Amino acid sequence: MFYVYVLKSKKDNKLYFGFTKDLKKRFKEHQTGLVPSTKPRVPFDLIYYESYKSERDAKGREFKLKKGKRAYEQLKKRIIDSMQ
Repeated sequence: MFYVYVLKSKKDNKLYFGFTKDLKKRFKEHQTGLVPSTKPRVPFDLIYYESYKSERDAKGREFKLKKGKRAYEQLKKRIIDSMQ
């Protein structure tokens, strides 16, 4: 399985979107500061994830969430309570 996930920084309340094959391992890497792009924003809450059988589908979804305002806005409506 492949995963698209959303992290929320406890430090600045900003969201981070990512993609991985091993969600548990990747979340631990974020939490321990091993990911350069998120290191200054630790710690995190994992607030949402989606699983995909296809790597291509997961990467496409991650891209849409990062670059597509519409996809992001739709997701925000679905997870409004988790974002608070």
